[in-house]
Amino acid sequence: MSIFDKFGPLSDLYNSILEVGDDPFSVCMAEILSPTRALIDGREVLLAGTNNYLGLTFDPECVRAGQEAMAKQGTGTTGSRFANGTYANHKALEQALAKFLGYQYTIVFSTGYQANLGVISGLTGQGDTILIDADCHASIYDGCKLSDAETIRFRHNSPEDLDKRLTRLGQDGGNVLVIVEGMYSMFGDVAPVAEIEKITHEHDAYLFVDEAHSYGVFGDKGRGVSEDQGVLDKIDFYVGTFSKSLGSVGGFAASNHPEFELLRCVSRPYMFTASMSPANVASVLEAVHQIEKRPELRQTLWRNSSRLYDRLHQLGFELCADKGPIIAVKMPSREDAVTCWNWLIQAGVYVNLAIPPGTPNATSLLRLSVSAAHSVEEIEEIGEIFSRLAEMRRDAMPTSSDASAKSPLPV
Repeated sequence: MSIFDKFGPLSDLYNSILEVGDDPFSVCMAEILSPTRALIDGREVLLAGTNNYLGLTFDPECVRAGQEAMAKQGTGTTGSRFANGTYANHKALEQALAKFLGYQYTIVFSTGYQANLGVISGLTGQGDTILIDADCHASIYDGCKLSDAETIRFRHNSPEDLDKRLTRLGQDGGNVLVIVEGMYSMFGDVAPVAEIEKITHEHDAYLFVDEAHSYGVFGDKGRGVSEDQGVLDKIDFYVGTFSKSLGSVGGFAASNHPEFELLRCVSRPYMFTASMSPANVASVLEAVHQIEKRPELRQTLWRNSSRLYDRLHQLGFELCADKGPIIAVKMPSREDAVTCWNWLIQAGVYVNLAIPPGTPNATSLLRLSVSAAHSVEEIEEIGEIFSRLAEMRRDAMPTSSDASAKSPLPV
């Protein structure tokens, strides 16, 4: 028996995907031309699946800040935040985030994934209970496993189901932590955070909101869904990432609880991982200022998203959520999704392929993420290519006289 035998079904699925065309999970961006274009296999491709919501990866001020930091402080810290890996800019970034969000305490982690691992496992332990939305990100599930707390799932975006489970739990669950996301990464749907906050605190539980995909995008100042729904100051623990709107790598957590700083001494993903590089920290620090100074970035993003959403809706595609920076197109099957993904990249548009088992409700998706950096012409180009895809799919459908026939989309 081989240690790899357990991967047999996964290997079979992966090989069946490769038989259709390109490998959607190993796309190599040979050269990044701009926030919205790259060279892939020698072809210029329009990027519509990068989570670069505000287009700040090429912002001149962010690039300059990163270059200067690398020149002055070197390529890396070679140590964790708990040891030698805290530089002046790490502290400056924490202070800037705290000020922008209106929280007293902020801790910066090396990745957004580690922020979730570190905060969840640091806050909870054996004898405690965590209730998580069923559609939460893998990093949240992994943080729960690392914590040794009992983990209970409640129905996606259902305050009523959360209320029932908290009521049933009563006083027998130790400290109770409720975890939701602001905007969910697969479908792009938004959580009813205000309702969940009310129910959570009525049951004397703590609320943790992951705003990874909504920071910089929602709210009057770009502070996320919690701000947009008027409960930012009521959230116990706010977590975010630097790899979406902030255009870099890293993550953070914020809170108004004075004891929050103790996580620096108990969070293993904080204590035992090298800290963010000086260049990353500096570029993120500048990006935080850019989001604060330039509300037009959010306005442009929402205009672009609305325009593309309307076009795809008019073309008859089934969209999984209301308008937002993530536009998830539901496909009838895994095979159809893989085939359409290959057709799109050959036509010059990169989107994300999302298929079971990594999606909610075993749904197969073509997932688009819109950017403020997309020009009107690029949004129109994406829409036009999807128009051709819709036409191709109609032509490939079996006729009424041969309804059982399988007619795959040409690639």
